[in-house]
Amino acid sequence: MPAVPSSSSVRWNDLIHPIVAGLISVIVNYGGTFILVFHAAKVAGLSPELTASWVWSVSIGVGVTGLLLSWRMREPIITAWSTPAAAFLVTALATTPYAEAVGAYLISALAFVVLGLSGWFERVIRLIPRGVAAGLLAGILLQFGIQAFAGVSLDPVLAGLLIVAYVVFKRFSARYAVIGILVLGLSFLLIQDRVDLAGLTLSFAAPVFTMPAFSLNALLSIALPLFLITLTGQYMPGMLVLRNDGFKTSANPILALTGLGSLLMAPFGSHAFNIAAITAAIATGREAHEDPSKRWVAGIAAGVCYILVGAFGVTLAAVFMAFPATFITTLAGLALLGTIGGSLATALADATTREASLITFLATAANINLFGIGGAFWGLVLGLIAYAVLNGRLPQKSSAPAVVSTSLNKSAS
Repeated sequence: MPAVPSSSSVRWNDLIHPIVAGLISVIVNYGGTFILVFHAAKVAGLSPELTASWVWSVSIGVGVTGLLLSWRMREPIITAWSTPAAAFLVTALATTPYAEAVGAYLISALAFVVLGLSGWFERVIRLIPRGVAAGLLAGILLQFGIQAFAGVSLDPVLAGLLIVAYVVFKRFSARYAVIGILVLGLSFLLIQDRVDLAGLTLSFAAPVFTMPAFSLNALLSIALPLFLITLTGQYMPGMLVLRNDGFKTSANPILALTGLGSLLMAPFGSHAFNIAAITAAIATGREAHEDPSKRWVAGIAAGVCYILVGAFGVTLAAVFMAFPATFITTLAGLALLGTIGGSLATALADATTREASLITFLATAANINLFGIGGAFWGLVLGLIAYAVLNGRLPQKSSAPAVVSTSLNKSAS
């Protein structure tokens, strides 16, 4: 197996941008979607100890797998809990005993390990035309760009300050624009006393083991939907985020390792974790670093942050969730502007795939939801159908985009 490239190739002045990108992705993840985990735990009637164990298991699992994958592959592989699956569990856990739900988590995780080892998913990913993939990514991220400016209606001072500051920073120091609005926004919130840290006490989380139980009902009502929702709503767009920014690590080790991590953490409450999509785009694009070969540091930074949050259970997660929603959405949208613009440019660049890419973009942005499956999947399906009809053939296997890469990428293909 090829040797891991020396970390000495990353200089200290190369670290700040990817570290901040990793931190922002963590803030957006906890601040934007983690409330679903608490909601699902409440619906299931879980005790504070079991809820803290869920937070511990999913945060530690996400942190360790993302850190290992980013270090091993030298690419910014950001992992996260399955957000659509957490939303699904808000209703599913109301009628399923918790022990049976844990058993379903195990079955779903095992299916991802098998899928990763089979290599089938990677072959499907390689069939998707680059323009269609870019249209899918732009459609997924569009709402975040819109919400960045919609915040002006809800909190004009905060949102307006961040937007104006972003443009000014871009004009005079484009590299530090995202860092600048993060520091400025946090300072503004602290000055206005809008983040209450008075009751913050750090205490280590204690994982609680739940003996899994297995039933046909849980298999059909939780394990199967959990697998399909996470595959189509997280893994598919997550891999395309990497490919859109030029990274070509195989999906196989990512599926296998995150599936294995989910399998190990399921008895402690973790429902599923996987490669991230939206928050990953913050760390895979030029905002993280102009040199793609330096962006893997963002994956390390995000992994460390997740592990720290997990170690202290619900305490630090609650801190991130205490940030005003407008701050989270505006910060995320501005951090993703470059990725949205680049994706649209790629989607519309090739005349032979332009219309199919546009259909993918619009259908994904419309967030079609059928049979419990979200907009990313249906946008991709409609885009590929349009491609086949307009070009008179199905997509052909194409080589991955060029990237500054290491021999590890070749070994993972």
